[in-house]
Amino acid sequence: MTLAIDRTSTQTQESLASQGIPTVAGASLRVPLVTGGDIGYANLDHAASAPCLDAVRVAVDEFLPWYASVHRGAGFASQVSTKLYERTRATLRSFVGARRTDTVVFTRNTTDSFNLLARSLPPRTAVIVFDTEHHAALLPWQGPNVRRLPTPRTRLAAVSAVDEALAESPQGPRLVVLTGASNVTGELLPVAEIAAVARRHGARIALDAAQLAPHRRIAMQDLDVDYVALSGHKLYAPFGAGALIGRADWLRAARPYLAGGGATKLVTEDAVVWNTGPERHEAGSPNTVGVYALGVACETLSRNWAAVEAHEQALLVRLRRGLEGIPGCSELRLFDAPVDRVGTVSFVVAGFDPGWLAAVLSAEYGIGVRDGAFCAHIAAKRLIGVTGGEGQQAVRVSLGLGSTEEHVDRVLLALRQIVARGARWGYTKAGGRWAPVGDPRELPPFC
Repeated sequence: MTLAIDRTSTQTQESLASQGIPTVAGASLRVPLVTGGDIGYANLDHAASAPCLDAVRVAVDEFLPWYASVHRGAGFASQVSTKLYERTRATLRSFVGARRTDTVVFTRNTTDSFNLLARSLPPRTAVIVFDTEHHAALLPWQGPNVRRLPTPRTRLAAVSAVDEALAESPQGPRLVVLTGASNVTGELLPVAEIAAVARRHGARIALDAAQLAPHRRIAMQDLDVDYVALSGHKLYAPFGAGALIGRADWLRAARPYLAGGGATKLVTEDAVVWNTGPERHEAGSPNTVGVYALGVACETLSRNWAAVEAHEQALLVRLRRGLEGIPGCSELRLFDAPVDRVGTVSFVVAGFDPGWLAAVLSAEYGIGVRDGAFCAHIAAKRLIGVTGGEGQQAVRVSLGLGSTEEHVDRVLLALRQIVARGARWGYTKAGGRWAPVGDPRELPPFC
């Protein structure tokens, strides 16, 4: 298979760049179609993993010759690596509008961050979390002091539900865990309002910003949240790094997340003295390249949030209006009334298996979407029931910096054609996934 350059797509990216919108690697990628030929890839799966920013790719290439161990290396390359690694803490603190005293612990991703926080809670901490959260924010909290709330159908009811749950929770440390933007629907939760309620009850709040951070500016101090967790692979820095940013006291008092080198000040035959800073939870050789890439992505996005948001919102309006005209299509929503949202839309089409739809969109139209329950099984099952759909799976289209008007128009046209006349190729289900029968497409040579 030959990977050709899509000149039209390149021109589109150049046009977006002239508006101050960061460009992404892979914007000119072409993929083969099962029916023959190839087409520019329409990546509409940003919510799962966003492509790499061109600025990140350039920065990483520039840094790689200097890559070395951090913190204890005497060599000049080690000094450079340590400087970049530690400087990124300040970059992340600025990116989320954190307090000067907030600590920044580098992790693998949001899941890793919440598992770290869960292990750092003071004994008998009461945890309140909505059951429609992404599994990364839902599953780390276990035990009798955890209360899962069903997500109400209005924002006001969500605030009231947290208020009532906190009033009924035992005295002592308390934590409310909340997503910023739904992984399933893209809808924004009333973070500031819930944080105000939490503060009245003396509780802390942890924000899952995995889906919010790539799309909107975050201001921890304005929202009055205590912790923010995010992932580089959703922030256009797919090099395996994430972060937990927030108040240092619980993290400083907790046992190290991992036991090993870097987390220690002193080790003797009889005792260990652990570090008290963020290094306490960063044992082992850190992902220096991933951390640097995450910092570059945050700096790049921060330069022109207005252009990033305007680009995405225009595409989101175009997408949702088009879906309204597709027979049998029902969009999933947490809330009955319209709310602010990022560019993620999940839907079902009556009579069509979501996995089959996704396979046809990919094989015959060169479109990448997500199907399933999106690591939010409780949310998917409940919301699909509300739409009248069957099962607990849907199709998700998620927009981002690599998305264009042509991509949106293509997925809408493809859905209309599939609903009207079906697929042009045969498909079979194997290993739980739909795939073209006798798929003639070849993978690239490096696979």
